[in-house]
Amino acid sequence: MLLIGENLNVINRIIGKAFKEMDPGPIAEEAKRQKEKGMDWIDINLGPARKGGGELMEFVVKTVQEAIGDTPPLCLDTSNIEAMEAGLAVHKGKAIINSIMCRPERYEKMIPLAGKYKANMIALMWGPEGLPRDENERGALAAELIYAANEAGIPNEDIFVDGIVTPVNIQQQQLMSLLAFQEMLQDMFPGVKSTCGLSNVSNGPPVHLRSILNTTYMVMLERKGMYSCIADAYDDALIAVARGERDDIVKVIHQVMDGENPDMSSLSKELQDYVKTARVILGHSLYSDSWLEI
Repeated sequence: MLLIGENLNVINRIIGKAFKEMDPGPIAEEAKRQKEKGMDWIDINLGPARKGGGELMEFVVKTVQEAIGDTPPLCLDTSNIEAMEAGLAVHKGKAIINSIMCRPERYEKMIPLAGKYKANMIALMWGPEGLPRDENERGALAAELIYAANEAGIPNEDIFVDGIVTPVNIQQQQLMSLLAFQEMLQDMFPGVKSTCGLSNVSNGPPVHLRSILNTTYMVMLERKGMYSCIADAYDDALIAVARGERDDIVKVIHQVMDGENPDMSSLSKELQDYVKTARVILGHSLYSDSWLEI
């Protein structure tokens, strides 16, 4: 699984302050740490960046690339179209636009930027009515957005589809819908890539449960063809699984996905926890904050 580091984000207290003050130090150090962690891309999330967004995005992109060079490339994340273009204009190499919603008033302005700057784009399955209800609505939104991109000269290979990850504690069925959509994606649109905001699955549960939720769902998505995910660059357990270093974890999660019941008595406590977590995500067990203790 390829990884897009999520931590250069305005909601981070230190990074948010550095953005506000246009202080290059913490921004450069964060980028260097994510490069050392082996991230395949680094996401720069400015949020809305309504005031001075263009100047800020240009500053951050230049700061990061002066610190780490043009690898890994950057994933530019803001709803401010002016700021997005300012970042693309100074980015060295092939950036990713994160993201373009399936709303004409947005994609008719954003897709041309992908063509102009030869950038990859994330096609976000967020439509006029918000979150799609199921995999079929995700497919319809994907068709609209990908066809619009193709018409503008953007090939499928430059498009990352984000079907939207939802929190496990409130929308378990949506997690299943995304798995079903992910399985359909290549048949519908050969050559497209895919990604997701992986950490959304654990948004709400206690902090100590976030890594195992994120890692388990990542394994499930990868099995269904997910190409990349936006994730915590400092989650060493998740990174080890993403890099193919923990086949034992992958195996037990796949067993649960296949309807098997692994012999819990033969498993370590760690692997037992992954089995329990997989069952929660798949809806075999109701979510509660204490599922690992049962």
